[in-house]
Amino acid sequence: SEMGRTLVELFYDVVSPYSWLGFEVLCRYQHIWNIDLRLRPAFLGGIMQATGNKPPALLPKRGEYMLKDMKRMAKYYQVPVKTSEDDLQRMLSSSTLGAMRFITALDMTQPRYVEPLSREFWIRFWSQHEDISQPENIMTVAKKAGLSSELTQKLLEMISTPAVKNRLRETTEEALKYGAFGMPAVVAHFNGEPHLFFGSDRLELLGSIIGEKWLGPVPS
Repeated sequence: SEMGRTLVELFYDVVSPYSWLGFEVLCRYQHIWNIDLRLRPAFLGGIMQATGNKPPALLPKRGEYMLKDMKRMAKYYQVPVKTSEDDLQRMLSSSTLGAMRFITALDMTQPRYVEPLSREFWIRFWSQHEDISQPENIMTVAKKAGLSSELTQKLLEMISTPAVKNRLRETTEEALKYGAFGMPAVVAHFNGEPHLFFGSDRLELLGSIIGEKWLGPVPS
């Protein structure tokens, strides 16, 4: 990376709506701040399991709050998350393992498409409330993100290989090593050490630590 640029890693899973908020904000700031943004597709299920964390949905009051919070955050962050009563159940019952392996396979082959692909997964799951676990749904998302059918086919074949499974596992373990217990987990490498920030609402603090000016969630 260029001299003086701060590497910022975003560990995320498309099942997480707060990760979508953090993703969009960092994608906006990568053109404003002196940072190199590195998208790190990881598996939230693995992080929860390793740390003994529980989904907010399992605590009813917290789940209720989260739905209201998401509605406010979506508006403030200008990200089209659409909340509905069944969201908490959808988060608990949907597996994003296939989707995250697919994004990982893309990251290993054509990383420049990782940003649009991840965004399309979130749009399908969090704006359109559609399934993302089946291969045909993954194909639909890939097409929307501009991937060729040849590439999509190749990636679908890759997701069952040890190389992809291991890469996703390793990325998830890396997030844990930095101290992550949920998502999004944002790690800024500054002054020779990693600084972990949890959640989409700590990016203002991240800016202050790396000496960058915060201009709100939608810097125009």
